Amino acid sequence: MAKKNLKKGIFITFEGPEGSGKSTHVRLLCSELRRRGLPVVCLREPGGTKIGEKIRNILLDAKNKDMDAVCEMLLYQAARAQLVREKILSALRDKKIVILDRFLDATICYQGYGAGIDIKLIKQIGKFVTGGICPDLTILLDIEAGKGLKRSGRRDRIEKKSLEFHRRVRKGYLKLARENPHRIKIIPVMDEISQTQGAIREVLWRLKI
Repeated sequence: MAKKNLKKGIFITFEGPEGSGKSTHVRLLCSELRRRGLPVVCLREPGGTKIGEKIRNILLDAKNKDMDAVCEMLLYQAARAQLVREKILSALRDKKIVILDRFLDATICYQGYGAGIDIKLIKQIGKFVTGGICPDLTILLDIEAGKGLKRSGRRDRIEKKSLEFHRRVRKGYLKLARENPHRIKIIPVMDEISQTQGAIREVLWRLKI
């Protein structure tokens, strides 16, 4: 993994319930990979493009409390379509490491397991908007829903959803991990950020792609 000339692009995603620390660990990992001289592109969902960031503002605005779950799901997929075509595909073609804060798994867990939208439908739309690309590795940062919400502060529209909703999301993530053990690696969130980051790096250093 720690070599400057990669044979191919590598696609790594971070997933997890609210308050799991994804954004922090993406930032720390990207800094470490750059320090090692590796070509890294760090992005987030929804967002990462001008259009995606505008969609993100709509999705997370707590004032939009009446947003329908189907509308929500389609907005996430729309932002994803733009990000894939504008940023991700070109970076992978250029043999870079793409590290992404959330991807299709998030929509399956939040709008599928959490909100009750048909998961098969979400996957079908997801395959269409992504062109069928799939992460080489997904880091699932796992934390109990109630504890995670306390850490997050419950500020945005998604965080403000019920505790039961977030418990369903977490169960969905763990189910996906059981179904995809070779791709999704569960990292329990520890009290010390450095401990969790260390566990993440151990997984990456074993990566052989």
